[in-house]
Amino acid sequence: HCSEEDMYRDAEEIEREKILLCETSSSEYKLSVAPEMDIMEYCRKEWRGNTPVAKRMRKGYEAVAQKFASIRRVRGDNYCALRATLFQALSQATQLPSWLQSEDFTMLSENLLSKYDWIKQWQLKQKLGRKMGEISEEIKQYLILLRKKWKNISEIKGPIEKQQACDKLFKNEEEEYSLYEALKFLMLNTAIELYNDDKNGRKVPVFSWLLFARDTSSNPCQLMHNHLNHIGHSGGLEQVEMFLLAYALQYTIQVYRLYKYSTDEFITLYPNDPEEDWPVVTLITEDDRHYNIPVRMCQETML
Repeated sequence: HCSEEDMYRDAEEIEREKILLCETSSSEYKLSVAPEMDIMEYCRKEWRGNTPVAKRMRKGYEAVAQKFASIRRVRGDNYCALRATLFQALSQATQLPSWLQSEDFTMLSENLLSKYDWIKQWQLKQKLGRKMGEISEEIKQYLILLRKKWKNISEIKGPIEKQQACDKLFKNEEEEYSLYEALKFLMLNTAIELYNDDKNGRKVPVFSWLLFARDTSSNPCQLMHNHLNHIGHSGGLEQVEMFLLAYALQYTIQVYRLYKYSTDEFITLYPNDPEEDWPVVTLITEDDRHYNIPVRMCQETML
């Protein structure tokens, strides 16, 4: 079967879509982070053709393969940036970040809702029409869950056991999606702090100006309505929101952006002037929309 529009599509693209369809219909679908696969093998399977794009992607994967041996595919719904980042952070967590330890962390939703009435419009996982008290209670539960999971996983000493605990968590849809709600709420909290700091004449990172310079998010309320509420439902994270996520987690997110291979944006850091003591997680993207994760750092070869 070959429709009119198929004629204009790259054969390679059609081929990749077929592979994707076959794979998603298999039983692995439940796993939101697929088992690891050799990076170059993955690349050969995905990018067979001789188009300039395919050549660039192969070069990009070769560069990643200098540092990492394997890749794990991340389920491609609109949560994939959050999923890939959180999975990587938990996989290498050895302690609870200081912001997760603070006393008032679990009071965050109550505190914010008492100051900002508009947060009642927060879009909770696919359920609408909740009362204000319920929203605050529900988000509080998500925050408590995030702290609990982070604490439990960071206390596991053996790397294999730690990995198994992460895999298990990312197979449990109910918990997994609750954690993304917590991350989105932390992003909102960070945005509110940055917005207020800027209004009060304090120094803010450059991305914060860019975030609020958008017509669709000139203040935190708009950011929530037009962006955060849609993450996971109808859209993923835009570039500037990757910065916000990094700030919310106090992690540096290092991304290999394969389509930018051979430019100075090939490896992009969010934020680009990270704090010394922030841990680093690494992701891979071919298009700034979907993120996968590289695993197994190669032993640096001696020069």
